Amino acid sequence: MLEGFANASRIPELRRRLLFTAAMLAVYRIGVAVPTPGIDGQALADLLSHISGTLFGWINLFSGGGLERFSVFALGIMPYISVAIILDLLKIGWPYLDELYKEGEAGRRKISQYTRYGTVGLAIVQGAMIAVGLENYGTQGAGGSATPLVYHPGPAFIVMTVITVTAGTIFVMWIGEQITERGVGNGISLIIMAGIVARLPSALSSTAQFVKNGEMSIFVLILIVAVAVLVTGGIVYVETGQRRIPIQYARRVVGRRVYGGQSTHLPLKINTSGVIPPIFAASILVFPATLATFVPALKGWSGYLTPGSLIYTLVYVGLIIFFCYFYTAVTFNPIDVADNLKKYGGFIPGIRPGRYTADYIDRVLSRITLGGAIYVSAVCVLPTILVQRFNVPFYFGGTALLIVVGVANDTIAQIQTHLIARNYEGFMRRGRVRRPGG
Repeated sequence: MLEGFANASRIPELRRRLLFTAAMLAVYRIGVAVPTPGIDGQALADLLSHISGTLFGWINLFSGGGLERFSVFALGIMPYISVAIILDLLKIGWPYLDELYKEGEAGRRKISQYTRYGTVGLAIVQGAMIAVGLENYGTQGAGGSATPLVYHPGPAFIVMTVITVTAGTIFVMWIGEQITERGVGNGISLIIMAGIVARLPSALSSTAQFVKNGEMSIFVLILIVAVAVLVTGGIVYVETGQRRIPIQYARRVVGRRVYGGQSTHLPLKINTSGVIPPIFAASILVFPATLATFVPALKGWSGYLTPGSLIYTLVYVGLIIFFCYFYTAVTFNPIDVADNLKKYGGFIPGIRPGRYTADYIDRVLSRITLGGAIYVSAVCVLPTILVQRFNVPFYFGGTALLIVVGVANDTIAQIQTHLIARNYEGFMRRGRVRRPGG
């Protein structure tokens, strides 16, 4: 591993890409610390600490703490992610979008353009809603009086806030695209990862304070560290795991040349849907709590879906399993895969081409998706267990850990590709990441 990093520093192009990525992420973190004018920052932080289980808590997580400071990057990259997911889902019932996805590079450029336009529109709407909500909301002080969050409410504040947070979202989107094009890794994913990892120092500090005050024993701390290492290793193992379906290509003679005849495989990931299912599930479950924040009459009903309760956990796991199957069906079409195999002379040994191949792939995918859904559910329920049973002062696991591990794997794989292309040994022996079953 250390030799791999040393080799990376010897390649000028890769070194420039790594430095550019680090510089862009540093710019992003600086922007998170720049507050939007007109907001009482301390009052807003106190408010978010009481409504962390709502939609605002999710926005704050993906903005890297930008919302709790109400910085110029308060919305972060969430509008871009939301629009990208919406377009991904719309291709099911919109043939035009489906055709764009199949057009290759030209289609992807067009979809990227639509995503940018949608990001601007959604950022304007979200910025306006948050600005109006901050004007009408106050924090309850010790004496029972409400402390206003906005110093000078009015149309000027709303317009200024909308312009500021929309421009901040566009700038973050630009940073992500620049990292993807001129840096290493997926820029949008790295920005999300940077926001999550930025909370690590405060979590470690809180843990150390708990141990110092005697609220957590050394034994429990060692147990938590062991669990963290094992869970992280397990996530890496599962995320790189594949179910490889053997593919055989028939030998064809065209003129004097012989084509095909080789054997390969169709890799199916255990967790095909990624982190989208827990994001969808959590977004649905925090919606009642978000409504109860503004409509006090709903607080009684929203109490049944309090994080950590049995009903919440069962509904959360059920939604994750449902969305794992749903999003896998959206992003992976066995019929298209079977048609492409038949078109290029490929077949699965013992399976007839066409519909039979599609049914076989769908059956295999359904089985491994169940295992992937159970694995994702276990990782997402882990933080609740650690907080309730062991009094851990931070959330370890869940969507955040899945994102961090997944992005880190993808980034290391890209660095690995650069190293191997220039005849350097990568991070792993024999120049490749060993996959389970491979």
